[in-house]
Amino acid sequence: MNAEAIGKRLIALRGEKLVKDVAKALGISASALSMYEKGQRIPRDEIKIRLARYYDRTVDSIFFTD
Repeated sequence: MNAEAIGKRLIALRGEKLVKDVAKALGISASALSMYEKGQRIPRDEIKIRLARYYDRTVDSIFFTD
């Protein structure tokens, strides 16, 4: 799992939406989402699922594709 690549995918998926708005919709803090996007942390499985559902993608396509 490449944290930097995951972060870039998450940033691309978020597009023009604000970090705080996406984080609120996911029920996580804006700082947590920011750390995921910067590649500083990998979300736990529950959050991976929330992110995939929010962006209408599979968990594999976001977190396990190189």
